[in-house]
Amino acid sequence: MATETQDRLLLPLLLSLTAGYVDTAGFLALQGLFTAHVTGNFVTLGASLVLGTSGAVAKLLALPVFCVVVIAVRLLGSWLSPRFHPVLEAMLGLKIILLVAGGALAIRFGPFHDGDSWQAIVTGMVLVAAMAIQNAVHRVYLGSAPPSTLMTGTTTQIMIDLADVMMPGSAKNQATGRLTRMSVNVLVFALGCGAAALLFMRFGVWCFVAPPLLAGFSLAARIAEPADR
Repeated sequence: MATETQDRLLLPLLLSLTAGYVDTAGFLALQGLFTAHVTGNFVTLGASLVLGTSGAVAKLLALPVFCVVVIAVRLLGSWLSPRFHPVLEAMLGLKIILLVAGGALAIRFGPFHDGDSWQAIVTGMVLVAAMAIQNAVHRVYLGSAPPSTLMTGTTTQIMIDLADVMMPGSAKNQATGRLTRMSVNVLVFALGCGAAALLFMRFGVWCFVAPPLLAGFSLAARIAEPADR
């Protein structure tokens, strides 16, 4: 039972690590483009327009591309479910393909000094599509796990649970368990952000070699889960 629990916890943590890494690497390499937290691009779009920095086109495209991919993943998953049992595994494999493509584009055409160049836009949208797949499959197939990309809601819930634990007579067991899971999730996401920043400083766009590897570990963790999942 302990092994099964550990296996089921590992996949969401690897997804959070990947999201933190890809979001930070994309932000640094693509003139402030958020590839996972796409609504954050509204803020950076405003900054680009006011300050005259590049990347406005990619930031405008990020949300529509994200939404279209999420819809496509939902439709594809619904179509595959009656015909192909390991749907989540297939979606994770598709994400790996996109991360490989995004990394190859970044290494081939980067560094991106102009965020509005077609090379930067294509690279950014491929990475946005990869993270859209992760967001969709996490919501559909891992709904009980904390979110792997947007950490604001998770952090809010951590603070609420922390307050509940402090109050006498409250249901502490449930709050404590959730507090632990979500705190670890945020920590792993932050580790992904830090790792991406350090590797980008050291290796530049070659840091995009890591996301497909992390995604591969995620797929391996899923395949290694107990057969009665």
